[in-house]
Amino acid sequence: MIRLYQYDSCPYCYRVRQAIHTLGLTEGKDYILVEARHGTQGRDEVIKLGGISQVPFLVDGETKMYESLDIIDYLRNKFT
Repeated sequence: MIRLYQYDSCPYCYRVRQAIHTLGLTEGKDYILVEARHGTQGRDEVIKLGGISQVPFLVDGETKMYESLDIIDYLRNKFT
């Protein structure tokens, strides 16, 4: 299942969440949102898995990516 590390007030995270909504994906079935504000366990996981402290951060199996537009492109290719 896809994990999207994000936090609510991040505009780039919002952009990805909007694309997820537009694609009609279902939370808990297609993806999960992981809280990743500074100081959270989610942010620690972002650093551990990707090497830098940046969100949004998508993990889908071996695929890992940070940039919101790259994430949106990946999701569109996977789900359309």
